[in-house]
Amino acid sequence: MKESIFKAYDIRGLYPSEIGELEVYKIAQAYCKFVKPSTVVVGSDVRLSSPLLKRAAIKAVTDAGVKVIDVGEISTDMLYFSVANYGYDGGFSLTASHNPREYNGMKCVREESKPISSDSGLFEIRDIAMGLEVDPEVLRGEIDEKLVEKKDILDDYVAKIKTFADFSKFNNFKIVANPNFGLAGLALDKLLDGTDISVEKLNYKPDGSFPKGRPDPLIPENRGETSNLVRAFRADFGVAWDADADRCFFFTEKGEFIEGYFVTALLAKIFLQRRKGDKIIHDTRLTWAIEDIVARNEGIDVPSKAGHSFIKERMRKENAVFGGEMSAHYYFRDYFFCDNGMIPLVMMMEFLSAQKKTLSEVMHEMFWQKYFVSGEINTYVNDVQAVVAKAKEIYMPGAVKVDETDGISIDHTDWRFNFRGSNTEPLIRLNVEAKSQELMEQKTKELLELAK
Repeated sequence: MKESIFKAYDIRGLYPSEIGELEVYKIAQAYCKFVKPSTVVVGSDVRLSSPLLKRAAIKAVTDAGVKVIDVGEISTDMLYFSVANYGYDGGFSLTASHNPREYNGMKCVREESKPISSDSGLFEIRDIAMGLEVDPEVLRGEIDEKLVEKKDILDDYVAKIKTFADFSKFNNFKIVANPNFGLAGLALDKLLDGTDISVEKLNYKPDGSFPKGRPDPLIPENRGETSNLVRAFRADFGVAWDADADRCFFFTEKGEFIEGYFVTALLAKIFLQRRKGDKIIHDTRLTWAIEDIVARNEGIDVPSKAGHSFIKERMRKENAVFGGEMSAHYYFRDYFFCDNGMIPLVMMMEFLSAQKKTLSEVMHEMFWQKYFVSGEINTYVNDVQAVVAKAKEIYMPGAVKVDETDGISIDHTDWRFNFRGSNTEPLIRLNVEAKSQELMEQKTKELLELAK
C-alpha cells in the first residue's frame, strides 16, 4: 500500500494500481480498529470502480463483527447526513470527489459526522492499515448478510434540505442544472417535485465514466457548456456540482460564473438577515466582501485556515451559523456543522424570489463593482518559505493588517493578497483583491514575478 494515497482530508489514488479491493479492505479494517464503532454507514459515488471497492469495504467491516448500514450510491453530503441524522458511530464513502474517472478513494467520518483528516486520525488509520497482513483470498469470501442493513435515505435527506428555505415563496424559475454525471440530479428531482420550477438538464444522468472529463466546475474550461446553455435556454440562473455533489457553483442569467467567495458573502447576508449577531466562518484567501457584509448585517466574522476539517472544527467551537470557502464548500450549523451542495441552491432560490433584479444585477451591485479578485493562481517554486519571506519584506511596510492564520495575508488600504503553500507540493497559491481591476492586475503581476 502506498503511503501517498493518504491525503490531508481523505484517501485518493489510481484504481487499481494504487487503491484496489485489498487496500480498501485493509483501510476499512483499520478504520474499525481506530474508531471502534458498533455500526458503520457505507456508501459510494457513481465511479465504475466503486461497486467492487464498496463490496471489499463491507466485507472488511462485517469481518470485524461490525454492523454496516448500506446507503447505496450517495453524494458526500449524504454520507454526513446518514451518520449524523440517524446517530450512527461513523461511516465512509467510496469516492474520489472531483478527480478524473481513473481515481477512487475514501472519505471517512466518525460520530456526528466529525471529519477524520490528517490531524484527526487519518494518518493513524494509515499506519494501522499499512501494518495489516491480509490474505487476498479473504476478498472471495461471502459477506455476513446478517450484519448488513440496506437503508434508503433520500426522502429524509430531501426533507432536511427543505428546512433551509420556504418553498412557498419560490418564483417559477427556469434554471440550468449540471450535476457533471454525479448524483446531484437524483436529489434535485426529488427536491423540486411539486414545484413549478423548469429545469434544463445537462450531464444529468449518473455516469461513472465521466465522458466529458474531470467532473469539476471549478476548472474554468469546464464552465463554458453550462454558461452557453444558460444563455440559450434564457434561464434565470445556472447551477452545477462536482461529481460527489458537496460543492455548488452558480452562474448568472448571462452565463457569468460566480466565485465561491461571493456566494459565501451572499449566504452570510441571508443568515444574518434572519438573525443578527451570529458568527460566520470564512477562509483568509479573499475576505473583504465577507467582512463588509457581516459588519453591515451585525454579525461576527471569524477567519479560519482553509480546509474542511479546520472549518468544521472552528464552526463547532464558535457555534457559527454558517461557514464558506472560495472553493465552493459551504457549511451549516443546522446541517451538523457539515458542508452541503443542495442547501445553497434552495437558499439562493428563496433570496432571488424576493428580488426585483436579476442575479447578474444583484452581483454587480453587491460585489462586482466593489471587489476585484484574481482567482487562485498556482505557481511551482523551489522554496515556498523564501517566497513568503520576500513578500513580507516588500509588502509589510505600510500595511494596515497582517494575518498569518493561513499562509500570509497582507492588507493595504486599497488592495490585499494571500500567499499560502501547498501541503503536498512545492507550490505557492496566490489570491489578490483590490478596489479596482487595474490595481488588482498590477499587483497580481508583481507577486507572480516575485514568486518566479
